[in-house]
Amino acid sequence: MSSTSLRIASFNVENLFSRPRAMGSAPDDDGRDILEAHAQLGELIAQDTYTDDDKKLILDLLVALDLDRSDTTTYAVLRQVHGRLIKRSKAAVSVVADGRGDWVGWVELTKERVDALAMTHTAQVLREVDADIAAVVEVEGRIALERFAEAAIVDQDRNPLFPHAMVIDGNDDRGLAVGILSKDAYPLRGVRSHVDDRTPAGRPIFSRDCPEFTFDFPGTSTLAGSSLTVLVNHFQSKGDGTPADSNARRLRQAERVAAIYWQLRADGAEFVAVVGDLNDTPDSASLEPLLVGTDLRDVSEVAGFDDGGRPGTYANGTASNKIDYVLLSPALFDRATGGAIFRKGVWGGKHGTLFEHFPTMTAPGHASSGHAAIYADIDLS
Repeated sequence: MSSTSLRIASFNVENLFSRPRAMGSAPDDDGRDILEAHAQLGELIAQDTYTDDDKKLILDLLVALDLDRSDTTTYAVLRQVHGRLIKRSKAAVSVVADGRGDWVGWVELTKERVDALAMTHTAQVLREVDADIAAVVEVEGRIALERFAEAAIVDQDRNPLFPHAMVIDGNDDRGLAVGILSKDAYPLRGVRSHVDDRTPAGRPIFSRDCPEFTFDFPGTSTLAGSSLTVLVNHFQSKGDGTPADSNARRLRQAERVAAIYWQLRADGAEFVAVVGDLNDTPDSASLEPLLVGTDLRDVSEVAGFDDGGRPGTYANGTASNKIDYVLLSPALFDRATGGAIFRKGVWGGKHGTLFEHFPTMTAPGHASSGHAAIYADIDLS
């Protein structure tokens, strides 16, 4: 973009180099069951004390993950570093730990490499969107993001388009973090994490994090001397837990982001963007605190916004798949000149023919992501 404009984008990349096998090559129903068992088991084994009922459920979940007879299976690994969670014999498998203090270990999901063409197309999306600041969702970590940017998101002279990359590990142990990429004109000035924000019961509010990334506007713009704060989010998925539980957690997350936003505004921040995969639609009750309870405006409301005739950002782009957002504070929205949903990295429909995609995408597995990128253009003149 030029020195008189700013493009802010959000893109759920669905991992860069490796992804949990349960989220990749596993059949959808099997994958959901594995992810649910993994999440439930993680909460159980973190308890100080295991009751008899807890131990029975732990065993049931280990069976669901095929970990009752081996520490390593197709989709998961049981790490027993010190002490033992379970004891195996020919006759039976039993939980021998009475609580978290009796052993050191965890259960992690087995990972597999992302398809090479999919990686190429992920980089291509980021190059063609050409944002000045790009929020990225579902990245493995800062080093992975930095290496990806240095190796794949480059110009014709092999210079990285995004020399600045930042990720803070969040509350998800599956390698699903949120981060930011920015161009030379937007070095990162400040970071504040909310990874440890908790409910009254002590549970983390955010499934990943809601980091605040702060940038100075370039000295050549009329906004020189002011700053921009971007809050990057990845709310609780509808596929994790029961609908009631996931809805309730997204509601808590939306309430907390709204509170963070209002505090920023009270502290004098005019230019704030809330972006990311919020995992729900604009009419949902769970997003109401953010979409109705604040003065943030959706970039899709800007005159000239191009959604290609499809309002959704996920899969086939239907209205029920509008789950990725760029929300702008009034001062940013007033300067917004347009934006778009960029779908070329998504495989649309059974045969990929619902909308234009990269010509090198010849199969669903070559897609950069199931999510389209979305962006807003801001006038800085």
